[in-house]
Amino acid sequence: MKLTIDHADLAAAVSYTARSLPARPPVPVLAGLLLDATGDRLRVSAFDYEISADTTAPATVTESGRALISGRLLSDIVPTVRGAVHLELRGPRLTLKAGSARFILPTLPLEEYPALPEPGATVGTLAGPAFAEAVAQVACAVSRDESLPILTGIGLRHDSEAATLTLYATDRYRFAVRTLPWKDADLADTSAVIPGRALTDAAKATADDTAVDLALPTGSSGLFTLRSEHTTTTIRVLEGDLPKYDALFPTEFAHTATVEIAALKAAVQRVALVSTKKDAPIKLTFAADSTLVLEGGTDDDAQAVDNVDTTLDGGELTIAFNPAFLLDGLNALTTESVQFDFISPTKPAVLRGHGSDDQALRYLLMPIRLTS
Repeated sequence: MKLTIDHADLAAAVSYTARSLPARPPVPVLAGLLLDATGDRLRVSAFDYEISADTTAPATVTESGRALISGRLLSDIVPTVRGAVHLELRGPRLTLKAGSARFILPTLPLEEYPALPEPGATVGTLAGPAFAEAVAQVACAVSRDESLPILTGIGLRHDSEAATLTLYATDRYRFAVRTLPWKDADLADTSAVIPGRALTDAAKATADDTAVDLALPTGSSGLFTLRSEHTTTTIRVLEGDLPKYDALFPTEFAHTATVEIAALKAAVQRVALVSTKKDAPIKLTFAADSTLVLEGGTDDDAQAVDNVDTTLDGGELTIAFNPAFLLDGLNALTTESVQFDFISPTKPAVLRGHGSDDQALRYLLMPIRLTS
């Protein structure tokens, strides 16, 4: 193998694939990046049996060939060099030259590297920025508790009649749901749960692409595929289903309030400073005089009170939330103001962007019962 490639193109390819390298590879060869030079492109791939990442970059290939190189080492080296990068494989060593720098890297046994999984056939297309935004919005509700693996995933649900893809996630204390219209969706109604961290990374990596193609698992494939013009990621789906969200979101409310997001976030952050416990609740009182009063702390510790303007439809209401969960929901919204919909102080509240439609983010948040 012998080739020359622009530094920026190599850096982008290595960065895209290296994010999928396992922290603790089950076998040594899975710590490698597979380089495959042929025609006028260099293909770079990574695979750990659960996630595969595959991308190509333009290159001047003098000799076609393949090599397996330590991914961590290559991803550490490439950002430090500039200009054209020359790669040449001779025997068990790969020479990397760029400017005055020269590295001689050992290769890993190519014959022990597993074959990459076959990506699924495309079933629908979305705008890259829209998909990345939707994934990031619902990811705020993904559980970090590895003892319940299904809750660490993001659900994808295809509705063939409406031609929509709904993304959803929950950790049992909140539920985030976002729906996107997509085109060329050729699939019966289906759903799958994708590992949240892997899906977030993959969507972020393709956020600048005009269009991304998705393949939801069918039959026994068990693989989700995200493909752009020059990149492909496959992710093994989680076994099981997330709770059904349709029945959880109320449709009738007794109170509705609207608050400017920036002002509310700042007030929540200030009031939460006095809490000695990270998940200590803050109390929100939506008053009839168009004031939202926020209170934090206890009689035995420091206390804080702040207020922001609000508009309220319905009677006065006092409710308490975990401040971190509340901030997660506010940060996920893309509008200037948030709309709170309440049934009662002990029932889940629904947060959504003020003036947004039904397909925009909906964030269901469980309240914390206050003790006297």
